[in-house]
Amino acid sequence: MDCPQQKCLVHLIRDVNDDLLKNPFDGELKRMAGMFSSLLKPIIGTIDKFGLKSRYMKKHKKDVKKYFDELSAKPFTSELAEKLRQRMLKYQSQLFLFLDYDGVPWNNNNAEHAIKPFAKYRRLVNGRITEEGLNDYLILLSLYETCEYKGINFLDFLLSKERDIDKFCDAY
Repeated sequence: MDCPQQKCLVHLIRDVNDDLLKNPFDGELKRMAGMFSSLLKPIIGTIDKFGLKSRYMKKHKKDVKKYFDELSAKPFTSELAEKLRQRMLKYQSQLFLFLDYDGVPWNNNNAEHAIKPFAKYRRLVNGRITEEGLNDYLILLSLYETCEYKGINFLDFLLSKERDIDKFCDAY
């Protein structure tokens, strides 16, 4: 899709933590992780207090810019820290997109939750499915997850014969 993509910060945090556990004496990696943690803590605090509203999140943009300016200033001598630095710099435009848009999560919990039914279905059919059947299933799954996300009953939506979920939400 041609749209901005928010990278999952939880996966990045997991990777940093894994590297720290495997390399507890890498001072540069520790420093970099500390800088990232110091940047992220107040942002998460704002999310906890106000939700994912860009009007509250935008105040963190200057801190994000400062973080990436510091990160860009000079390479690390530690191979691991430098690899992480390059990764962060490569994706810097995608790591904090949620600061600019309402309702964009900083992690991909919603996406991971949405894909679970498909993974179960894939195991259930064990490769015995036609492309047409798969397409139909994915459309229904998309509708189901959208209803769930919007807090409406999937069966009620289907029975209403409404084709627009937002119109259905407004009517009920």
